[in-house]
Amino acid sequence: MIYEKVEITDAGAEGMAVGKINEKVVFVPFVVPGDIADIQITGKKKKYLEGKAVHFHHYSSKRTTPHCSHFGLCGGCRWQSMKYEEQLYYKQKQVFDSLTRIGKLDNPAILPIMPSPATRYYRNKLDYTFSNHRWLTDEDRNRGETPVNTNALGFHIPQFFDKVVDIHECFHMKDPSNAIRNAARKYAVDHNLSFYDVRTWQGFLRNLIIRNTEAGGLMVILVVRNEDEEITRMLDSLAAQFPEITSLFYVINPKKNDTIYDLRFVLYQGEPYITEKMPTFRAGGREIEFRIGPASFFQTNSRQAMNLYKTTADFAELTGFEHVYDLYTGTGTIANYIAPYVQRVTGIESVEAAIADASVNAQINGITNTFFFSGEAEKVMTREFIESQGRPDIIITDPPRNGMHEKVVRSILEVKPGKIVYVSCNPATQARDLAMMNDVYFMEKCQPVDMFPHTQHVENVALLRLRD
Repeated sequence: MIYEKVEITDAGAEGMAVGKINEKVVFVPFVVPGDIADIQITGKKKKYLEGKAVHFHHYSSKRTTPHCSHFGLCGGCRWQSMKYEEQLYYKQKQVFDSLTRIGKLDNPAILPIMPSPATRYYRNKLDYTFSNHRWLTDEDRNRGETPVNTNALGFHIPQFFDKVVDIHECFHMKDPSNAIRNAARKYAVDHNLSFYDVRTWQGFLRNLIIRNTEAGGLMVILVVRNEDEEITRMLDSLAAQFPEITSLFYVINPKKNDTIYDLRFVLYQGEPYITEKMPTFRAGGREIEFRIGPASFFQTNSRQAMNLYKTTADFAELTGFEHVYDLYTGTGTIANYIAPYVQRVTGIESVEAAIADASVNAQINGITNTFFFSGEAEKVMTREFIESQGRPDIIITDPPRNGMHEKVVRSILEVKPGKIVYVSCNPATQARDLAMMNDVYFMEKCQPVDMFPHTQHVENVALLRLRD
């Protein structure tokens, strides 16, 4: 069914835009607030509709021309057709809506959103998928016959687990990222290597991961299903074509899922890590160096990560005498970043490999006042743990998208540090957690940070103070 001249009024969750049809909300991808379009309904839910634009009557003044030829298929940049200043407006609005509607905060003090220093080539990691189920373009369909070659190396189509867009140019990561991906695809085709079939769990080539750093490191990880002599040949070819590669790995993944962090990363050539450097947040301090292994987590937008961590440290108002708990510490990036300006940092992280990275990064920077503990925060942060390690003056927490476990919130409320700095990649779950702490803490201010231009995602740093 098609509804004519539907006005798009807002930008909503998951990168969808919002309109109304017969007083019912409809979510539409790849349109911009201010557009007026005919909407074809693609799904009906109890409380809302899903649709797609099939004809435009009016284009919004908030629009701009997408710079990527894959826009509209690849789901990685759903807001690319929206001017950047408008993206920032809707991200700020997302933070406000979450804090007021979910967090039940009245007139929250929200600082103007911090734009990303770069809106193209800002990512330091991309994960491509080899697939023999290429998404067929309109050009393919117009030919009226199934193409002989249905292989692809690119990104998954949203809501299609088995369909991959064959990417030829991506504006997320600076060169030679595009050249490496295209060379890998060409080698595979020229040598008749099989691309993975997620339906049958067959096929040799599975994934290609590329990571880089502002300091010049370049890591390539080839993921295959089984041992084969072609691993060596393909990696030799990539190494010869791209001497810039400083770390070259491969992974054998025979499983029926794409998770590789429980598997062995085999260093084929180069260093076992790449290095990122970050200036300290106070003038005069020396740079902090972070070693990033193939399984390490590091904020995906390196330049903006520096601003995110500086904001976190500034909000904490460190004097040099504090004991700080860093919950969900990951590879200890924040912990080691603030270590020179506090008495002690206690980091807690559930991933043991990340804790190992955190300890190494402390060691190479000569940091001796960070202490890391492996385990889920809700299980580690017991009364006995707090008594043995000491009570925190400040808690910094940077949980995953689903927010803090309720037991962690209860532990924080029991410990009652003077300040909490809550770093979130999901304002909705952050607001939920703030609501649970509202009787004991008030949010003094928060700083939205745009880590991912052209997407709906926004980070938010909130400063909470203990109520009198």
